[in-house]
Amino acid sequence: MVISTSEFRNGAKIELDGEPYVIVEFQHVKPGKGGAFVRTRLKSLRTGSVIDRTFRSGEKLEAPDLEEKAMQFLYAADEEFHFMDAETFDQLFFQASCLGDSRGYLKEGMVIKVLFHKGIPISVELPFFVELRIAGTDPGVKGDTASGGTKPARLESGAVVKVPLYLSEGDLVKVDTRTGAYVERVRG
Repeated sequence: MVISTSEFRNGAKIELDGEPYVIVEFQHVKPGKGGAFVRTRLKSLRTGSVIDRTFRSGEKLEAPDLEEKAMQFLYAADEEFHFMDAETFDQLFFQASCLGDSRGYLKEGMVIKVLFHKGIPISVELPFFVELRIAGTDPGVKGDTASGGTKPARLESGAVVKVPLYLSEGDLVKVDTRTGAYVERVRG
């Protein structure tokens, strides 16, 4: 499939020099002299690095061969995180360094999306919100309120988030995986 510069949109995916990129920003420019062009900011889906690139108006680029699969997180061993395809039961693993901050919110049995480029897994996408138990935190003090300060809490997955003072070990909390911020306490 081919994508023309006139079809550029934020979030559109293109292939450049054999690497998949997503368009973060674009701007059509029509100077007084010369031909029109499109100025873009692209983010690599493989590495996360951001580059700026200019294309001639009407230039055609390849769409990347991308596939997204739902996969279940099985377990972590040393620096490897193992996942299983729910349909084919195929297993694969990612190195901890490839997952980045995402690894702090993975819980066994959680279903996530894995992005494949030409059949090779390149990234994982967590749900926007996850519910995790507090595994350890300083005890709350009588009189602490919801509008008070915060304290660090270690979650069952290993991530550390700031939570209100009244929460204690064993409480279930909702966390935003995009920002790593506490959202609310979950009853249950």
